Amino acid sequence: MQSLLAWWIFTIRGWKIQGQYPYALKKSILVVAPHTHYLDFFLGLAIRKKLHIEFVHFLGKKELFWGILGVILRYLGGFPVERSKHSNQVDQVVSLYNSKESFHIALSPEGTRKKVERLKTGFYHIAKNAHIPIVMIGMDVGTKRVVIGTPFYTSDNEMADKQKIVAFFKGMEGFIPAYSITEDIEG
Repeated sequence: MQSLLAWWIFTIRGWKIQGQYPYALKKSILVVAPHTHYLDFFLGLAIRKKLHIEFVHFLGKKELFWGILGVILRYLGGFPVERSKHSNQVDQVVSLYNSKESFHIALSPEGTRKKVERLKTGFYHIAKNAHIPIVMIGMDVGTKRVVIGTPFYTSDNEMADKQKIVAFFKGMEGFIPAYSITEDIEG
């Protein structure tokens, strides 16, 4: 199924990949954006198959992981996370990284498919606390490009790191262009 999806997107629809995936990394957090539509999930599955990175997992709100949908999401590499204000999602994910020798997850910095004024920063704090690199991957629907950035570790200059992240994604068009990243990053 995923092979067919990858074939359709990259061969029939004409999507291209720009940049190299850093296969040598044992751990990383993939920040994938813009996330504006449910179709981003399927595009992400196709990218994962095309790049042969089926080992990359993803996070999803725990409410999605019930019944047959939960079975499917876990099979595809999903990990449910508690998103309530009383749970520390960053610590949950850092513990997950610390418990594994090799681990990669992909997540959206917007935290939702809706238009946001500021990107969430959980991914940044996960990378910083787990001492893992960030790999930015842009899905530009307007140009049918998947853009893979060079991995980088967080620095002592958090503001400069965040500006670098926003600059990477700025101008990339999502399935709903009005929801694409045009603003800043929170905190």
